[in-house]
Amino acid sequence: MTQAAPPQVPAGPTPQRATADAYQPRTPRQWATLAVGVLVLVALCLVAGRWQWNRYVSRDAEIERIEANYTSDPVPVEDVLPAPGAELDEADLWRPVTLEGRYETDATVLLRNRPVGGSPGFHVLVPFVTNPTPSAPDGLVVVVDRGFVPLGTDAVTPGDVPPPPAGDVEATVTLRGDEPPSGRDAPAGQVQAIATDQVLAAGPDGGGWAEGRTVGAYGQLRTEVPPAAQTLEALPKPDTDPGSHLSYAFQWAVFALGAVAGFWLLVRRDRRDARGEETTLTAGDLLAAQDPDAARARREPRSRRPSAEDEEDALIDAQLDARQGPAPR
Repeated sequence: MTQAAPPQVPAGPTPQRATADAYQPRTPRQWATLAVGVLVLVALCLVAGRWQWNRYVSRDAEIERIEANYTSDPVPVEDVLPAPGAELDEADLWRPVTLEGRYETDATVLLRNRPVGGSPGFHVLVPFVTNPTPSAPDGLVVVVDRGFVPLGTDAVTPGDVPPPPAGDVEATVTLRGDEPPSGRDAPAGQVQAIATDQVLAAGPDGGGWAEGRTVGAYGQLRTEVPPAAQTLEALPKPDTDPGSHLSYAFQWAVFALGAVAGFWLLVRRDRRDARGEETTLTAGDLLAAQDPDAARARREPRSRRPSAEDEEDALIDAQLDARQGPAPR
């Protein structure tokens, strides 16, 4: 029997040689450009990550302050804001205090564009004049956010605004720092921010009557004694959701590491090209860089026990070979 001729190998360069022939090394200028680009990308990722980390730290500190102060026992306002012109210390944010005195109902002002629970409406701001004390002979003037009223028939005016209780009142409020004054226009009797001077100036008589008696804080109403005949919608409790700042900071760090890893893989592939080796990078290359043992286990084929069909086929082949005898030479 004539033996079959060996298969003809087509002439021409082998894949390895073709790869080597096609290799075009990068110039030093190209490498420098790539390196600078990677450094800029890493720097931007680190700056963004640091910014998110700082926001996480700031938010975490605010949550700790809310949890510590909001549920504490109320103290007289003079213990926190002892005299006119006093500014609220950051450590006293969200602290409950008691005010004893009366509301200046005629100086009521509305805060616009501050939805509550997704519902548009107005906050009702009423100045509160405390009883005289040795450190404040004429009393303190504290703006109190008494609650929320929904929109009326249009987006400019609210519905009915229930008045506060008349006469002597003891109000418990949560202290907040004055907001920066707003530069946006608002209709008469309305404001865009809770800044004490701006709120008082928006009243019908202006803010001259309270000059020299104000403080750098306002209060969010909790309770009133005696209660008002008709109450407003209560303001929600402070939000203690930490947000996604920590996860964003982690993501930016991963992006920075990815840029460095990508540059390293590019350098590695270029070196393999220079040696004429196969240059295709696969997921196995990344696995090998991180866990050589796992990559080795992935490459090694697993032994498989023959199935019953395999054993039967092998037996039939052996019987056929025995019947045909040895092949003629």
